[in-house]
Amino acid sequence: MIGCAASSIIASIFDVKHYLHLQVPVSSSRSTPSGLQVCCLRSNTIDIWSGIQYWRLLVHHLAFSNSSELLLAEILLYNVSIPIERIFGSSKFVGFCLTSLLTSTILEFGSLLVFNHFGLNVLPSGPITLVFSILYQFSRLIPRAYTFRIFGVTLTNKIFAYILALQLVISQPPGSAVAAFIGIVSGQLYQSDILGLKAVRLPFTIRRLAKRYLLPLIGSTKPPRLSNRALPDDTQRPRRTILRPSHENTETVTTAAPSPSPDQADSQQDIRHSGVGNTGHSVVREWVDELTGRTERAAAGLRVPSETEISQLTSMFPDLRREDIVGALQRSPNIEAAVDTLLSSHT
Repeated sequence: MIGCAASSIIASIFDVKHYLHLQVPVSSSRSTPSGLQVCCLRSNTIDIWSGIQYWRLLVHHLAFSNSSELLLAEILLYNVSIPIERIFGSSKFVGFCLTSLLTSTILEFGSLLVFNHFGLNVLPSGPITLVFSILYQFSRLIPRAYTFRIFGVTLTNKIFAYILALQLVISQPPGSAVAAFIGIVSGQLYQSDILGLKAVRLPFTIRRLAKRYLLPLIGSTKPPRLSNRALPDDTQRPRRTILRPSHENTETVTTAAPSPSPDQADSQQDIRHSGVGNTGHSVVREWVDELTGRTERAAAGLRVPSETEISQLTSMFPDLRREDIVGALQRSPNIEAAVDTLLSSHT
């Protein structure tokens, strides 16, 4: 990306962009008053046949002819090529880029020779074929992150990259469209591995030199460290001491975490007696709440009574059903109000 932007700016500054595109002369015939057919060539053009300029087959990948194509290509490369490089690895990704450029150069030269008589004689400069070769790998290897609907049409998050690519396709038709198609074919040839291109790797010597001299100039960021903890820690926070300065002396204030509710205390005591540690406390409690329906009742705004409260009311009212006792506790803010409710309803 840095090299493509720098070469495009340099080519624009020194006014050499007209040397970078690929062009061959197209023979056209016109009728003369005498009825003779005169074969003529387009004038004011610079093509690869002029002075045997075959070096343009390679250098036309270095720079774009205008700033709009450069901007679109840079945005596409940043959003598309980075995930592909993470999948391939740097060495394989460089081999993929080199083989794609070589394959697309051969296909471009063949396209100019075959379709020259149909009016295709110009292919724009810039690594358009490489961008679309990477885009093909992106469409095949990177899964969609999310989907959304617009006017009843289901779209994925990849549609934004495809919209940018479409603008690059129609930038200089028909040459830009042909270059994009050649890039997709190059990516398909690499993915199918018909020619054995997947085995190409960057030599170790070049990798070592690039790591020593290029990496310090470009820089790199370390990946974020991911925690290996799947569950939150349910241990109580330790006591903390807050020092409050005063004019005469320093006052020490000791605070602690809030005491658990009766439901939490009963659940912690049950789990502690059953031998389950702090790590499995949340999982076990969620499982028990789902089985007993506590989660649904808490979401509905009902109070979840503890087993201690249920046992106390069961001993006080042995003739009542457990469902009636639990219902009274759920509708009452405390156990005393539940006793009053049961007394008033069964007298």
